[in-house]
Amino acid sequence: MTLLETIGIAAVTLHALLSAIYKSMQAFYARKASGSQPRSKDIDPAALPSVDIIVPCFNEDPAILSACLSSLAGQDYGGKLRIYMVDDGSCNREAILPVHDFYTSDPRFEFLLLSKNVGKRKAQIAAIERSCGDLILNVDSDTSIASDVVTLLVEKMRDSDVGAAMGQLKASNRDKNLLTRLIDMEYWLACNDERAAQARFGAVMCCCGPCAMYRRSALLLLLDQYQTQLYRGKPSDFGEDRHLTILMLSAGFRTEYVPEAIAKTVVPDRMGSYLRQQLRWARSTFRDTLLALPLLPSHNRFLTLDAIHQNIGPLLLAVSSATGITQFILTATVPGWTIIIIASMTMVRCSVAAYRARQIRFLAFSLHTLINLFMLIPLKGFALLTLSNSDWLSRGSTTDGPAIAESNAASNEAEIVASASPFGGGTSWRFRR
Repeated sequence: MTLLETIGIAAVTLHALLSAIYKSMQAFYARKASGSQPRSKDIDPAALPSVDIIVPCFNEDPAILSACLSSLAGQDYGGKLRIYMVDDGSCNREAILPVHDFYTSDPRFEFLLLSKNVGKRKAQIAAIERSCGDLILNVDSDTSIASDVVTLLVEKMRDSDVGAAMGQLKASNRDKNLLTRLIDMEYWLACNDERAAQARFGAVMCCCGPCAMYRRSALLLLLDQYQTQLYRGKPSDFGEDRHLTILMLSAGFRTEYVPEAIAKTVVPDRMGSYLRQQLRWARSTFRDTLLALPLLPSHNRFLTLDAIHQNIGPLLLAVSSATGITQFILTATVPGWTIIIIASMTMVRCSVAAYRARQIRFLAFSLHTLINLFMLIPLKGFALLTLSNSDWLSRGSTTDGPAIAESNAASNEAEIVASASPFGGGTSWRFRR
């Protein structure tokens, strides 16, 4: 047996053992964490907390934005609700103007126009500083939420120890092509395996941006840290949802997952857009993992195992794949053990997912293994080597994946040049050219 074979077999075997232990515990805790949330039907609406919904928007497709706002307007929440849509210097304001106009007669809506693009984080803060609700729900402009999402998330936030809660994400464009179908299954696994298990201990490590609710009193304590996040002395302009979640946990708050709160978001339908998105997410995950490490000893040991699997697992898989490919090139021998182990792990995982979701389609998620091995694993290696790069890798176009996820953070401040009347008396529009 050559040195390459030994290294490859050792790496893939360790990966299999680590994954078997982690996935078994994850499935157990995810099962325990799931369950319907009780409804407080008898509460006086006046006693319910007020909720501000913030929708940052950059170059969004008018039809997608309209669907988003329609879902917000249709919420069944009995308490006070206000909706702030922040246009982050979009180039297509003329195209989305009719969408704004449709809702200006609704006193719950307020539209903020920023004179230039400042990025999602600062667009959020512009609305946070203008709003006053007890709870803040962030919704991406390419996301539509079910009519009971606000009600369900507010139920979870009734516990004053909870600083943030997220809903379950699905792909609204799932049926467009094979990639979107795979991403939809990836989201299901991320929510109902990973987040559900973490929620067992009140420590969801990333309350995903498309649908996440925060407690204002907690958020205000962390706003300066959130706004001024640096990495190696440079502003960090992406991964805002993960960073804010870690800040919440660092401050001693719980972060939760509500599987019944369904949000459907537009996912990348082309491989290039998907890989650019994954590169940003990988960089933000590596950055904030360093921030999260001191938190792990104070939580259940499963969360330490979770962090090890999320970071060491891909490294072991990369080593086994690289040695297997090198072995094949140099000796023309097939790395049989590596192939058998990876194939077996894939089929077990997909079969368990199909059983838990009660959907046979999850067997097809085995195709994602090829994307993971030959694209995502090398991409994560590149992300680790380029952590200081905060480029969003986007053309800032609505044709390149979800629009709000592709905004470019360009400057520190932006003037609000138009807003809807807070009294519902119409909107005064003034565009900066």
